[in-house]
Amino acid sequence: MGVGLVGGWRSTITTRVELAPDRTLPRVKPADPSFFNRPALPVALTDTIVPDFPLTNKSFNLSYAGNDL
Repeated sequence: MGVGLVGGWRSTITTRVELAPDRTLPRVKPADPSFFNRPALPVALTDTIVPDFPLTNKSFNLSYAGNDL
């Protein structure tokens, strides 16, 4: 098993890779910064008014497609 980190334009992109005994890759899991930051958005929006959503959303700069890869 190995983990790779590389700098992306939003933040660090991580990739986890597993190597099987027959030298195949049974599991490869890339994750962009939005994957890790998205759970914080609802917490940040607690007790805010609806017009504040665009400003709060843009301050997190999350990927709408779900990845930056």
